[in-house]
Amino acid sequence: MATVDQDRLVDWAAFAQARSQLGANFVRILGYFHEDGVKSVARIEEAMRAGNAAALVLPAHTLKGEAHQFGAEPLADCAAAIEDIARHCVEHRYEPSEALKHVVELRPLFEATLALLEREANPLVERRPAFGRRPAV
Repeated sequence: MATVDQDRLVDWAAFAQARSQLGANFVRILGYFHEDGVKSVARIEEAMRAGNAAALVLPAHTLKGEAHQFGAEPLADCAAAIEDIARHCVEHRYEPSEALKHVVELRPLFEATLALLEREANPLVERRPAFGRRPAV
């Protein structure tokens, strides 16, 4: 995660759009992202330890899609890289060692991103002004 600036972990415009589109379901769906993400990261790590490229594909694909929905583009990109490498390895019958650097980055990236998303979704947290707007005086 050292290569990703914390300020760039979430595309806040995409996050706001998801929040608007999901309405009252937003917090529940963010909760599903939390639960599914924890499971996906664990499955990816387990598959990597086992050298099982096929077992990397589905959890990486799931995490990629869910991260993208909330504007978590660096997380989605990391999961996409794992998925792409795993698919290539399945097709060519290689072990997924090339995915290791992405798998190592995945958990800290997921945890940092999730913390930001949940903090922003918390109704008790003071909101920062929208991009390009100045706070009311």
